[in-house]
Amino acid sequence: MNETCFEERMKNLAGNILILTGPPGSGKSTAAELLVTASGIPAVHLHSDDFWHCIKSGLIQPYLPEAHAQNETVIKVLAGVAEGYAEGGFFVVVDGIIGPWFLQAFRKVTAPLHYIVLRPLLDEAIERCRLRGGNTLTDPGPISALHQQFSSLGDLENHAIDMAGLNRAQTLEAIKAALLDSRYYLESSLVKTS
Repeated sequence: MNETCFEERMKNLAGNILILTGPPGSGKSTAAELLVTASGIPAVHLHSDDFWHCIKSGLIQPYLPEAHAQNETVIKVLAGVAEGYAEGGFFVVVDGIIGPWFLQAFRKVTAPLHYIVLRPLLDEAIERCRLRGGNTLTDPGPISALHQQFSSLGDLENHAIDMAGLNRAQTLEAIKAALLDSRYYLESSLVKTS
């Protein structure tokens, strides 16, 4: 996609929120950072993991079943912060593991909302997580379980981008194209027309 054309069309996305999601190892954070940098408009990148890291005492690993109430609270806070930035005229990219089961809090925001799911091959996702190291999820069991949860999205299946064989540049181009495609909106009634 021509960068000048993309930047011109991005101007219409000021005040919009993009949820860029998928299983661990799908390249969400890298793509989100590249997208915000390339947007050419005031933009914010909210890395959802940071919101879990704010819990300094009593954290339950988010992939465990007993973390449900904690996770709903974190998502509610994240949605509120995203909405606040959008109300300020920023293009907001939220990256994280935000499956359909977490969308209720985001559906309450008043900003136009895009939902893009990156879907890598399982082996690629596990390898990316392993290579990342640090304080990140590297256990193949939870990674596989989360990958499975994103493998069939029901009514939201058309929001998935197949990542098999795509490099970073190709992934970014696929996200840009999806971002400008109304099929990736969650609330089409809120779509701004130019």
